[in-house]
Amino acid sequence: MTPFLLSRPTRRQFLKTIGAGAVAYPNIVPNAVFGQEGKTAPSERITLGFIGCGKMANDYHLSTLLGFGDVQALAVCDVDKNRREHARRRVEQAYSERKDWKGCAEYSDFRELLAREDIDAVCIATPDHWHAIPIIEACKAGKDVYCEKPLTLTIAEAKRCIDAARKHERIVQTGSQQRSSVFGPFRQACEIVRSGRLGKIKTVSVGVGGPSVFCDLPSEEMEPGLDWNMWLGYAPKRPYNSVLSPRGVHNHFPAWRDYREYSGGAHSDIGAHDYDIAQWALGMDESGPVEIIPPEDPKAISGVQYVYENGVVMTHGGRPGCTFVGTEGTLHIGRGGLSSEPESIVKEPLGDGDVKLYNSPGHHRDWINCIRSRQRPVADVEIGARSVTVVHLGNQAYWHRRKLRWDPVKWEFPGDTEANGWRDVERRDPWKLPEV
Repeated sequence: MTPFLLSRPTRRQFLKTIGAGAVAYPNIVPNAVFGQEGKTAPSERITLGFIGCGKMANDYHLSTLLGFGDVQALAVCDVDKNRREHARRRVEQAYSERKDWKGCAEYSDFRELLAREDIDAVCIATPDHWHAIPIIEACKAGKDVYCEKPLTLTIAEAKRCIDAARKHERIVQTGSQQRSSVFGPFRQACEIVRSGRLGKIKTVSVGVGGPSVFCDLPSEEMEPGLDWNMWLGYAPKRPYNSVLSPRGVHNHFPAWRDYREYSGGAHSDIGAHDYDIAQWALGMDESGPVEIIPPEDPKAISGVQYVYENGVVMTHGGRPGCTFVGTEGTLHIGRGGLSSEPESIVKEPLGDGDVKLYNSPGHHRDWINCIRSRQRPVADVEIGARSVTVVHLGNQAYWHRRKLRWDPVKWEFPGDTEANGWRDVERRDPWKLPEV
């Protein structure tokens, strides 16, 4: 992957000079810059804020980033008082032995966190419908961003996030960790496919769950300490239910993912990972399918087909993970491992002339390194936007049960006024999709 450089107009001259040096002379950057605890001076650390302090933040983002010596968390934000207090205590515990430690602020409104000039970057781990607005506003505020996948709830949001990141020259990493080989040899699988080991690719199948449905949960009494109206955001007003936002710190993934108002369902949850790998392997990181065909069974929640301009047909359904079928063999990649028929396709090492893709040092580390170097990360904002748009296109085909034509260059359904209206949703005041 060719590095793309972005400028870095920040408050820290250090980051600017180190960034330039990291591009031109990577071997002379001190090891401390890349995360050895206690080796980086406070004035040289990248300062972070965390927006959304639920399970992903607790299990993954806080636990990883608090261990990096070249970053420092300054603030946490969550609409649930118990969750944000828990996150603040985690930060305080992690930094308790730092002599320069001055405390961690907590907020219930992300806009207050973004208003702080001393924060360089934010990590967003909110429900899906609360991704796009903080991403865009963070870019406008001069912050770099790590945002959980799926990047957005709608197609319009996906495009707007790209526009915001490019206009304000921000580093935006999408949480598609499979690109950083966290769960298996996904990069190697994509290199094999793109090097032609399978011959000409004919079909791809992506085995993930189905689309979301409208929320019909009953009303429940809510204990104090949650800003429920803020949790809903631009989604339709509805009574509280603990399925959507379990109170306090919880050790499960809440089922807001099942409902259209907040998510694209299992299709977008794991699909944002696996369609992302399919796009990477097909060389479609800056494009996408041009035709989407729903299954014949009007009740089916798998079987949508995506047709690419080059004739490749990708189908939603089948074995978990991604299966690529070419003229010379078959390859499967998933969290259970990498395999092929014939076996020689994956067993024979790639040669010097084969395709070599961006080799991430780890998803968070890649993000931090790119904040310094101003190179685009392994799961850049456009990559995340294109991958989630594949899911959104499929969901629209399921929900409306008709064939769709898509123009990935213009980001529109050509000549289809009705379908173009589906690119976004109605938004409850005062939450509009921000201009960039």
